[in-house]
Amino acid sequence: MELPQPLVAGVLERRYKRFLADVVLGDGERVTCHCPNTGSMMGCQEPGSRVWLSRSGNPGRKYPLTWELVELAGPVLVGIHTGRANALVREALEAGRIPQLAGYPEIRPEVHLPGEGTRIDFLLSGHAAAPDCYVEVKNVTAAVDQGIALFPDAVSARGTRHLEHLRRLVGEGQRAALVFCVQRDDAREVRPADDIDPVYGQALRAAMASGVEVHALGARVGEREIALERTLDVVCP
Repeated sequence: MELPQPLVAGVLERRYKRFLADVVLGDGERVTCHCPNTGSMMGCQEPGSRVWLSRSGNPGRKYPLTWELVELAGPVLVGIHTGRANALVREALEAGRIPQLAGYPEIRPEVHLPGEGTRIDFLLSGHAAAPDCYVEVKNVTAAVDQGIALFPDAVSARGTRHLEHLRRLVGEGQRAALVFCVQRDDAREVRPADDIDPVYGQALRAAMASGVEVHALGARVGEREIALERTLDVVCP
């Protein structure tokens, strides 16, 4: 995925009210930008961090700049824009980077679940041999320790509900999968953040035990492009 160009570089002052961040640009101008990440952004919102922002062409937007990237020690670039996760996973699916989910010529986004008032991120269909597959995507940005990425970075009742939906689909004879989109290149595996949300961790283990397929992809993150290129392990100790 190519990022909007040119990105605007700056230094993070603070992130607050979940959706806002104050940034000092290279020329000293202080701006407020939109933060497109509703999580705690654990380890990714330290004041003084270098950040990159995209600029909207919509003149009606209150905050025309959107936070896209942050540089952590290493250095490591992290894509913090949660809204880009689905497009990244779609690109990976189309490129066959998840072999278990390859061979589906049709990828439908935002599909209503049968019997539910909710939607799931993708429905894969048209495979010559495999049944249709419902796919839910989760974005991962939290701090990595010894190559281990954690999800979620805050209590996520919504994420637990999504796992319950996937588990129900499998119980009804459908195929269902969860894909962790890790927008950083220093991770080698993904684990449930049991210390942060033990209920989610229990739900993930129950979903996997019931037959929900769980995959994780790690990204190569740059100032011009983000691409999911590596398969990561999903470990539930």
